[in-house]
Amino acid sequence: MESQDIASAQMALEMLYKQQILEQEPIFESDSMQFINQSGFQYNQQNNFDIHNSKIYNSILIDHKYFTISETLSNYYGKYVRKIPKVPFKVLDAPQLQDDFYLNLIDWSNQNSLSVALNSCVYLWNAQSSKVTKLLDLHNDSVTSVAWSLRGPHLAVGTKTGEVQIWDAIKLQRVRTYKGHIARVGTLCFSDNVLSSGSRDKLILQRDLRLKGNYFLKQSAHKQEVCGLKWSPDGQMLASGGNDNKLYLWSSHKQDKPIFRLSEHQAAVKAIAWSPHQHGLLASGGGTADKTIRFWNALEGKSLQKEDTGSQVCNLMFSKIENELISTHGYSQNQIVLWRCSNMKRISTLVGHTCRVLYLAMSPDGSTIVTGAGDETLRFWNLYPQTNQDQKQPNGSLLIPTIR
Repeated sequence: MESQDIASAQMALEMLYKQQILEQEPIFESDSMQFINQSGFQYNQQNNFDIHNSKIYNSILIDHKYFTISETLSNYYGKYVRKIPKVPFKVLDAPQLQDDFYLNLIDWSNQNSLSVALNSCVYLWNAQSSKVTKLLDLHNDSVTSVAWSLRGPHLAVGTKTGEVQIWDAIKLQRVRTYKGHIARVGTLCFSDNVLSSGSRDKLILQRDLRLKGNYFLKQSAHKQEVCGLKWSPDGQMLASGGNDNKLYLWSSHKQDKPIFRLSEHQAAVKAIAWSPHQHGLLASGGGTADKTIRFWNALEGKSLQKEDTGSQVCNLMFSKIENELISTHGYSQNQIVLWRCSNMKRISTLVGHTCRVLYLAMSPDGSTIVTGAGDETLRFWNLYPQTNQDQKQPNGSLLIPTIR
């Protein structure tokens, strides 16, 4: 190649080295490389480095996988490698956030409101204004799970005594109370108007919020506590995980018994996630004695892949933006891991919690996740930095929303 081509390619490789190995931010100055949205990268006129120069862009020294990303991100990033911050941009104190693997105590609504259950109370944190509102206090009971409806302001609240309550987050009042379980309700999940609840009594109850009665269907398959429930994005299948180490798949068209029984995990299955990018792709994670993430073809009930994570898998969630998977873990690192689904390579590992990371939720735009742990903190992590424009809000507390 011509000497100018080699020099340009070497500059590009130097940038990659600084970003990927040294984890340095790119320098945005008039005499240095600039990132240009939708147009790749270019140097100033003095350096005369332009992505539209085919000789340079087609250089064998430039690995195009570092410069080309999917269309879903191009509007935010242009053509460069994103850098994921290693520290949370916000930390909220969450006193009495329970250190219990079988509970699900946080959820983030499509209206950008985060619900957090602290013992007998539920608080709402508005992500736009940072305002904290106390929704409820059960006094003689404790909250064991929360889940937002897919549309509207309704929050489902599961309790230690087995009740499921529906609350209007705008009017701050209870709409309805459901009976049916005789033990704590540790997991809740919506699919349109249907609310599914899983309990320590080993049962799954299905409720239609438009109908009268406590439930319209009782499903029994697990031999121990039901600790994970997730509906597929199209609402056609329900995955349930239990403390009996089993993962069951239920069809919305044949609900009397599961269509598949998956027994490969060696510990409790709480972590369950459906891919929004590939129809029928399901991920599940096992507890302390298992430590694996497994991928399934849910349409056929077949195992696809297994990844040993080395620690308890507490939560799984697919990215809304990229074909990536987020997992949170317990002993010994209490870490959050971002995986590339195509090859299960770790993109980033985030640490900071001092207890196992039991709770996970994602912002409506998919740019941010929040994690909760028994260290009584909520930590906000920016996985897609260019999509999140509001990172300057102060830290604070859910009970006393002031600057620390």
